Amino acid sequence: MIRICSVLIAIWVCIPSAHAQTDSLRDIYIKQFPDKFFIWPLLKKREISFSLNSRDDKGKKLTYKPNTSFSAGIGFYIFEIATEVTFAVPIDEQSNATYGASDARDLQINTLGKSWGIDLYSQKYSGFYAPNPAPSPTSPDRFIKRSDIELKNTGINLRYILNKNKFSLRSAYNYSERQLKSAGSVIISGTVNTFRLQADSSVLNQVYAPGISTTSTFKDFQYTAFSMAPGYAYSLIYKSFFLNGTFSMGPAHYWISYTAPNQATQYNITLNTFADVRIAIGYNSDRFFGGMSLVAQTRDIRFDEIHFANGTTAFKLLVGYRFGEVGILKRSAKDYFSLK
Repeated sequence: MIRICSVLIAIWVCIPSAHAQTDSLRDIYIKQFPDKFFIWPLLKKREISFSLNSRDDKGKKLTYKPNTSFSAGIGFYIFEIATEVTFAVPIDEQSNATYGASDARDLQINTLGKSWGIDLYSQKYSGFYAPNPAPSPTSPDRFIKRSDIELKNTGINLRYILNKNKFSLRSAYNYSERQLKSAGSVIISGTVNTFRLQADSSVLNQVYAPGISTTSTFKDFQYTAFSMAPGYAYSLIYKSFFLNGTFSMGPAHYWISYTAPNQATQYNITLNTFADVRIAIGYNSDRFFGGMSLVAQTRDIRFDEIHFANGTTAFKLLVGYRFGEVGILKRSAKDYFSLK
């Protein structure tokens, strides 16, 4: 009995010691700002596009893009929560005449912790354009406008960082921390999302289909996907400057359905790929911070004679400053939720 008690006491004593060693190691590599709140103006652009080509001839590709604009706004890090509010910058009439008008509704909620990252998103885009493969006197435009194409994309991304004591992903992407030394980490990413593309007529019409060597076509296409992607992230630090690169790639399981004009809906199950690429560069000191980042996710799917790929991109440019907290700003969100 005495031996058992001795072992339990030893474990009880060692657990706080292990946490203390972990915290002290993290303090060497990563600086936190528990007594600061941040403000930053920003400029960003998010969009989703898709491309098609033949499974047999990958050299010829047709890409559809929306005519979307940048958005400008302001961000806050207060009560240990990051929030951004942005408004779209109006597109000029010349751009609409060239590429057509697009309507984009793009909602994203994300959080980055020491070990976990979570992204929730819901996208709805209508109005796309693609290069005109055969300009003629009757169709002189460089781009064909497809106002009838509508795309919906909803899902969740999860990220787990294994080396949280030496590496900080949020140091490079939301600046709530500052990484002091160069370091990296293995990352495990997982996604679940649903995607649907609809059009009034064939997406691969008689103008495009011969150019990419396929007779397959569709006007309604949707999938539900589940993927797991191992990867690696690394931040190179020089004084207060940083350069981060993050890459994850892995298999994705797709449940597919598609409908060709005047045909019944077809169903399929396939195993293809998912990739997540992130690049960020900037300056992160105790007071000033700023930089730019690019996040891109791609999904590759093969069905019938078609190789279909869709991608989402998010570009952000910002500059900000950290202020000392005063009064109620010294509280965190946890403090308010714990109040009774």
